[in-house]
Amino acid sequence: MGSAILFDAPGPPEVLRWRPVDPIRPRPHEVVIGIAAAGVNNADLMQRRGHYPVPAWAPRPLGLECAGTITAVGAEVSGWSPGDQVCALLDGGGYADEVAVPATQVMPIPKGLSAIEAAAVPEVAATVYSNLAMIAGLTAGQAVLIHGAGGGIGSFAIQWATAIGARVITTAGTDAKVRAGLDLGAQTGINYRTEDFVTVTLAATDGRGVDAILDVVGADYLARNIECLAPDGHLVTIGGSTAPAMLDLAALMSKRASVTATMLRARPLDQKAAIIAGVSQEVLPLFESGAVRAVVDTVVPMDEAARAHELLESKRTVGKVILDNGRT
Repeated sequence: MGSAILFDAPGPPEVLRWRPVDPIRPRPHEVVIGIAAAGVNNADLMQRRGHYPVPAWAPRPLGLECAGTITAVGAEVSGWSPGDQVCALLDGGGYADEVAVPATQVMPIPKGLSAIEAAAVPEVAATVYSNLAMIAGLTAGQAVLIHGAGGGIGSFAIQWATAIGARVITTAGTDAKVRAGLDLGAQTGINYRTEDFVTVTLAATDGRGVDAILDVVGADYLARNIECLAPDGHLVTIGGSTAPAMLDLAALMSKRASVTATMLRARPLDQKAAIIAGVSQEVLPLFESGAVRAVVDTVVPMDEAARAHELLESKRTVGKVILDNGRT
């Protein structure tokens, strides 16, 4: 019998407990992974507080990404075998000894990465690739504004956009996090507490604006983000406040710009499969070449998940917080 981090009611980090759970068997299209490490994401914090729409099919434990070893495969699965070292994008269940996941959401651990590092990859890589590559169509030579340089998504997005040849402008709430963003490849860093990011972004692009924006703030930044867009630019909002906000259609139309709001977890199976296929083909090789790296701030034992949540909530981290299940 294995164990998992569970909670009975929403609340502070202390509600999280390491408890025994029943063994898992794969459905025909799934594999079971013995988890070595799992990433901690803001969505986990929101779910613990009771503020996140959890898909009905999601496993009960928290955790949207993991790395480990395949221990069983479903009857319809091909291409994966017990013993394979993998990382995976999960619908939930990563804070545990084992998890079942659709085989189409599994990827090999990139050469040179440890299980701890690999656990930091699936959620950020899938989020960044699906939004900036597949939706916004960011390419070499274009400019992109990435909010939240210190976050797991921001720290990876800066590296990926730089690696493909885009010009990166990024924001953060402290000078230290701005410096971290510059160290990761951004050409312009903005402390949004002391500078107006619209003014700096337009100045950095000679008044043209950026071709894409990856936004984690939401409603509060909507109008200012649109000011930052170049003609035919694309704003992708992936988190933050969902409060009602005024959308200036005239400004949007005058730029022939577009706005998309997305969530990764609730996407249907076929969409996630397409995203993971793209990440496997176009993003994982960047880890193997050294063009991008996993940014891990802190590693915490799996059964101390409450401490990991406290750490992420402190907003002092740069990159990912990872849970170590003692199998690395």
